[in-house]
Amino acid sequence: MLAIELKNLSKNFKGKKVVDNLNFGLKQGELLALLGENGAGKSTTINMLCGLTKPTSGDAYILGKSVVNDVFEVKKLINVSPQEIALGNKISIKENLELVARIYGDNKIEAEKKSRVMLEKLKLTEKANEKVKTLSGGMQRKLSIGMALISEPKVLFLDEPTVGLDVRTRNELWKTIEKLKGKVTIILTTHYLEEAQALADKIIIINKGRIKSEGVASKIIEDAGAKNFEEAFLKLTEKEVL
Repeated sequence: MLAIELKNLSKNFKGKKVVDNLNFGLKQGELLALLGENGAGKSTTINMLCGLTKPTSGDAYILGKSVVNDVFEVKKLINVSPQEIALGNKISIKENLELVARIYGDNKIEAEKKSRVMLEKLKLTEKANEKVKTLSGGMQRKLSIGMALISEPKVLFLDEPTVGLDVRTRNELWKTIEKLKGKVTIILTTHYLEEAQALADKIIIINKGRIKSEGVASKIIEDAGAKNFEEAFLKLTEKEVL
């Protein structure tokens, strides 16, 4: 069984098709980078896969559960680290993690145990009691991913996880994401082409809601008849001249 499978997934807004018959699959433990310019349909696709918006037509399956007919079951299998970080700024790192664990049904003891484990994985144990508002942007982003992981999702959506971070912090976060590969199925949206090349098992470039190319970077470069990945991306997402 595929971890994620899209079948003619489409979405219309005000008569305009913003996601147009997407079809692709992702094996368990794989990381997919979803690339495209603003307005390409990336966020709408993720919202449908997360059950936040209903497809106009088609369907998608998370470990066999339909996002149309089994949306509550789907939400038990997934979690999201959004681009706009949603953290409790006035409480500590540890308290944020415990809060999410409790929301997902763990009792106090279980939540505390999961929090300790997650703090160790994220190398945040020494900062466990620090208030979130005192943390750097990189630390906050790392905590956001930890809060998404503490529910032990089978599928994780990372929306622009390194946006606005300096190079050193971005590289540290890459290492955190790399350690998840093989354990959690991940869809990553990013505008950093080098990030997609460094982390992804598969890359999909979409433009105007349609898949323009998919595969490893070398295949996409070949498909586009380009010299490098940046040139391939620019060719595949080129706007039509009226």
